[in-house]
Amino acid sequence: MRSGSTPSQPRCRQRGTRPAGNPTERLRPRARHLVLDYAAMPAQVADLVLPSGASMYVMSALETSRELVRHSYYRYEFATVAVTHSLFALEHVLAERLATNEPLPVLIERATDAGLITAELAIELDRSRLLRDKLTQGAESSAALRPIRAIAMLRAVFDAVSLLLRPPAAAGATAADLGGSQLEDGLARLWEDHLRALFPDGFRGVDFDGVDLVLLDAEVAGFVQRELKGGLDGTDIAGLWGCIADLDKIVPLINEEYCASYFAHLRTMAHVAAAPYVANAT
Repeated sequence: MRSGSTPSQPRCRQRGTRPAGNPTERLRPRARHLVLDYAAMPAQVADLVLPSGASMYVMSALETSRELVRHSYYRYEFATVAVTHSLFALEHVLAERLATNEPLPVLIERATDAGLITAELAIELDRSRLLRDKLTQGAESSAALRPIRAIAMLRAVFDAVSLLLRPPAAAGATAADLGGSQLEDGLARLWEDHLRALFPDGFRGVDFDGVDLVLLDAEVAGFVQRELKGGLDGTDIAGLWGCIADLDKIVPLINEEYCASYFAHLRTMAHVAAAPYVANAT
C-alpha cells in the first residue's frame, strides 16, 4: 500500500454474518409457505379456542401449544413441538374422563369404543402420538411437521379435549349424531377431498410390508363408491375391513409427509364407510 492511500474496504462480508434488519427478512424460506408475514399467523390459529371447563393445567398446555405453532413462523421446529406438547393436555383429560392411568394409545382406543370421540378423530390423535414416539426414539426430528400440518393436528387435539370435557349426556349425543344422513354427508365430503388429492409422487409400484399402495388405494375407492351409491354387501364389508387392517399396518411405516397424510386420509374414509356396519353388528 502506497503512503497516504486509504485502505481498501473488503469486497464481501465475513463468512457466516448476516445483515441487520427486520427479522422477517432473515426467515428460512420453508417457513413462508403458509403466510407471507408473521402478522397473518394469528388468523391461522384463531379457531384453536381454549375449551371451557378445562383445568388450569390443560388450559396452559393447550395455550402454549397454540403459541408455539404461531411462533413457528420464526422457528420452524416449533410446529412439531406444539403438537407433541398438546398431548400432555389430551392425556390428562382422557385419564380423568376414563378414570384410568393407561398409555395414551389405550386411552384413545377406550375413548373411541365408549363413543366419546369419533373414529376419524382418534386416527388423527394417534398420528400425533406416533410422532411423539418417533421423536422419543430418535426416529424423527423436531422439523418433522410443516406449520400447516401442525395446525390441523392441533385442531384434532383441541376438538377431542372439548368433546371429552362435555357432560356425559352431551358426549353420548355427539356420538349418536354420527349416524344416518350426517355420516353419509361426512363420507361424501371425504370422497370429494380424495378425488382432489394427487396420488403421492414416487410411490407407484411401492409396497409396505407386502401391501401394494396403488392397489390398496383403488380397493378402498371402489368400496367407498359402492357405499355412496347404495351400500355394501357382505363380501364388500369383509373386503373393506381387510383394507382397513392393511392401512392400520402401513400408515405408521410411511415416513414421507404427503404420502403418510394421503393414506391417513384414506384410512379415515375407509373407517367412515365401514361405520354403519359396525353399528349393525353390535
